[in-house]
Amino acid sequence: QVQLVESGGGLVQAGGSLRLSCAASGRTFTSYAMGWFRQAPGKERDFVAAISRSGISTDYSDSVKGRFTISRDNAKNTVYLQMDSLKPEDTAVYYCNAIRFTDYSNLFNSWGQGTQVTVSS
Repeated sequence: QVQLVESGGGLVQAGGSLRLSCAASGRTFTSYAMGWFRQAPGKERDFVAAISRSGISTDYSDSVKGRFTISRDNAKNTVYLQMDSLKPEDTAVYYCNAIRFTDYSNLFNSWGQGTQVTVSS
């Protein structure tokens, strides 16, 4: 199983940008489609974005489509989430995980520590 470490979160004003990173350990990183999820206080963890193993295919939740961009660098075992035009409702802890493109559910049961994103109005 791949171990995942998220980073890049912080406090930003509405309209600003952040770039999250997810570093994966293990030699099997390229075997998995990867995704970003987020969990706001008092809410369930939700799907945000997905990217195929090759990086060719991507998909997004409706709430972030057109504002967020997912990418991956398989040589660096890293997945990124570029977040632009941030809104206060984007405030959440962001996590990465391997993902199933069929239903956008997480593949691994264990999660990293996540990275906090806070957007002020």
